[in-house]
Amino acid sequence: MNPTPLLDQIQSPLDLKNLSLNDLETVSTELRQFLIDSVLDSGGHFASGLGVVELTVALHHVFNTPHDKIVWDVGHQAYPHKILTGRKDKIHTIRQKGGLGPFPAINENIHDAFGVGHSSTSISAALGMAIGAKHHADPEQQLIAVIGDGALTAGQAFEALNHAGDLKANMLVILNDNNMSISPNVGALSTMLTRTLSKPTLQSIRESGAKILENLPFPHALDLAKRAETRVKSAVAEKSVIFEEFGFQYFGPIDGHDLPTLITTLKNLKQKAGPKFLHITTKKGKGYAKAEAEPVKFHAVSAAKKPASVKAEVEVEIKEQPASTSTTQKSNLTYTQVFSQWLCDMGQADPNLMAITPAMCEGSGLVEFSQQFPNRFFDTAIAEQHAVTLGAGMALGNLKPVVAIYSTFLQRAYDQLVHDIAIQNLDVTFAIDRAGIVGPDGATHAGTFDLAFLRTIPNMVIMAPSNEEECYQMLTTAYQYKGPAAVRYPRGKGIGKEISTTINKDAMPSIPFGKSQIIQEGKALLVINVGAMIESSEAVANHFNATLLDLRFVKPLDQATLTTLASSHKAIITIEDGAIMGGAGSAVSELLNEEGFYLPIKHFGIKDYYPEHGEREEILAEYGLTADNLIQETEQFLKKAIH
Repeated sequence: MNPTPLLDQIQSPLDLKNLSLNDLETVSTELRQFLIDSVLDSGGHFASGLGVVELTVALHHVFNTPHDKIVWDVGHQAYPHKILTGRKDKIHTIRQKGGLGPFPAINENIHDAFGVGHSSTSISAALGMAIGAKHHADPEQQLIAVIGDGALTAGQAFEALNHAGDLKANMLVILNDNNMSISPNVGALSTMLTRTLSKPTLQSIRESGAKILENLPFPHALDLAKRAETRVKSAVAEKSVIFEEFGFQYFGPIDGHDLPTLITTLKNLKQKAGPKFLHITTKKGKGYAKAEAEPVKFHAVSAAKKPASVKAEVEVEIKEQPASTSTTQKSNLTYTQVFSQWLCDMGQADPNLMAITPAMCEGSGLVEFSQQFPNRFFDTAIAEQHAVTLGAGMALGNLKPVVAIYSTFLQRAYDQLVHDIAIQNLDVTFAIDRAGIVGPDGATHAGTFDLAFLRTIPNMVIMAPSNEEECYQMLTTAYQYKGPAAVRYPRGKGIGKEISTTINKDAMPSIPFGKSQIIQEGKALLVINVGAMIESSEAVANHFNATLLDLRFVKPLDQATLTTLASSHKAIITIEDGAIMGGAGSAVSELLNEEGFYLPIKHFGIKDYYPEHGEREEILAEYGLTADNLIQETEQFLKKAIH
C-alpha cells in the first residue's frame, strides 16, 4: 500500500494551493513520514527538517514561489521544502556525489531563493531582495526569511534586523524557535492574541488610530499608546519588546505545528506592509521519538538507519589520571576524538586552559571537557567573530584559550583573527577541525582554504598532522608556543598511529618547533606531504623510490631541511588536500625561489574550484588526488622535468 498517495501528487507548490485544510494536514503527515523513512535510509540532516513540516506546507500554500521568495536560514531545515518543490524522487540522493545538494542552491531549483550553508544570513539576503522589489515597483512580491536552529544568536542577524526596521522594509521574518534559540512560553492566550493582532481589520484600525493620536492636542499621546500596546504584548511574550525596538511588528509566539493557525496568521501577515516578525515554536525532531529526545544527536543521520551521532564520534573515555602518568594506546580514533583527549589531558594539567567554541560543542569534541571542567568551557553560540575576540581577551587576562572551530566557520572570523589576535600577537591556540576535503556537506563547508588564508597572516604558526600521534603532539606544540598557533586536521579517522600521552603540561609529547620530518630517503624525486594526504604520498614515494618529507609546519617552513633536500634532488612534487593557489605547496615554491633553487616543481591539490558534495574518497578522485592518479600525473611531470 502506498504510504504517501497525496504527497505523490505534489509536483510543485502550485499543487498545494487549492487543497482543503484536511488535505493539507494529510500532506503534512505523509511528508513527515516520508522524511523519516527516506533520510534514515539515505542519510542526511534529520531533526531540523522534521520540526518545520507544517511551516513548510503553510508557506507554500499561502505564498507563491518563485515570485515570492522564501529564504531558508541554516539550510538543513529545507529538506521538506525540497520535497514539495519537485525533488521528492531525488531526495534519496541528497549529499551524494551527483545528487541533490545538502542545502538550498539557486542553481538546483527555481524555488531556492538563496544559497545557504552557514547560518544567520537569511534576513540580510531577504532585505536585499525587498529593496530590489521596492526599486522595481513590485509591491506584490513577498519576502520571507525563515531563521532558526540558534541562528538568531549571531550578530549578522541582528545587524540585518536593525537595518530592515530602519528602512521599514516590506518583509516577514519567521523565527523557528526550537529550543536552540530564545523560547518563551506558548499558550492559548498568546496564540489567540497573535491571530487577532494579525487580522487586516485590526491592523487598519491600529494604523488609523495612530494617525488620530498624532493629531490630538495631548502631547505624547501616540507614544503612550505604543507603550501600552507593548506592555500588553509583553505580558504574553516578554521577548517581543526587543523586536519591536528594531522596528518590527511582533506576532507570537504560536505553535509551529498548528497548521490552521499558521495558515491563518500567514494569510493575515501577507496583507500587511512593512517589517513583520512572526515567532513560532517547534519541536526539533517532531514525529520521531528518538530525535525529539536527543535533537543534537539526531541533527544528522548516516545511511541505513544508523544515527550519525556526533557524540558517538567525539566522546572518548578519559579517566582521571595522576599528573605525569604516561599511557600508550593503539589509535582507532577520529582526529576530533584525538583533540578531545588532548584537551582533557591538557585541561587537567593546566588550570588556565579555557576552551571556546561557536556552537559546535559536540562536533568539535568538547563534550568531555565541558563535563569535566564546566567553568572553563565557553560556547558562544553561532558567533564565530565573538568567539575569536573572546579568546583575545582571555589571552590578555593571563589565561590560555583554545578556540575549537571548523575550518569553514573560521572564515567568518577572519577579520577578528587578523586584527584582534595576530596584530597583537596574542597567545591563542586554534584547533581547526574539518580541514581539507570534508565530504557530503559540499562547497559551503569545504575546508580547503585555511592554509591559504592563514599563512598570509603575520605572527601565525600553522601545523598539519599526518597521523593521530602528530595531531596530539602538534596541539601541545601549538599550546606551548607564545603566540597565535593553529593545528588543522581533517574529519574522520587517522591511519591508526599509536598515541603516547603524559598528563603534565611541561612534559606532554610535542614536536620540535618548525621542523619537518624525513620519512624515507630516495633519489631524484622529492615528495613533500602536507597533512592527511600521507598515505597517497607514501604510495607515490614508494613507486618512484623517492624521498618523502612530511612538511608538518606550513608556517614557519623548515628552511634548512627544504634547501638541503632541494640541492640533492632533480624535481619536487607537493601533495595537499587544500587549495593549490596560496597553499602549502605555493609556500614551498616561494621559499625555494627566494633561496635560488629553480628545479622543476609540481603542486597537487584542489585547483580553482569549490569541491562539491560527496564522500571524501569520491572528491579526492574527482580532483586527481588518489594514489594511482598521482603516480600517473607524476610520471608525466617527470618525463618533462628530468631529461
